[in-house]
Amino acid sequence: MAQPKITIYTDGAARGNPGPGGYGVVLLSGQHRKELSDGYLRTTNNRMELLAVIVALETLKIPGSEVTIYTDSKYVADAVEKGWVFNWVAKRFKNKKNPDLWLRFLEIYKKHHVKFIWVKGHSNNPLNERCDRLAVEASFGNDLQEDEGYLEV
Repeated sequence: MAQPKITIYTDGAARGNPGPGGYGVVLLSGQHRKELSDGYLRTTNNRMELLAVIVALETLKIPGSEVTIYTDSKYVADAVEKGWVFNWVAKRFKNKKNPDLWLRFLEIYKKHHVKFIWVKGHSNNPLNERCDRLAVEASFGNDLQEDEGYLEV
């Protein structure tokens, strides 16, 4: 049986950087569509961009899925597609930010076949725009979570 092909759009937002933030995700597989979002009290834009990808991948139920992730984050897309994150691991993230999230990402990343495609933000890509709205709305939520990893920095 062929592994499912899944398309994911992600975005992260922070008001202040650091400040209140959130992430938004749209997952697509066949005729199925799922949207995810959550907000945090104090975080950064890059943490939310990366957390969106992590949460999306952690949501997938079938290991070995073919996954294409569309993100407007050069930070996330380039770190993976250009192999930077693997060098960061080898150097124990010396002078790099967000090691807690990158390690969490790598755990789930290796369970699937993931490809990143960078899309220009705010360029009328409907699903990227939807993720942006989800992320920003989440950052205004009434029940914002603590970003424990950011607080440890």
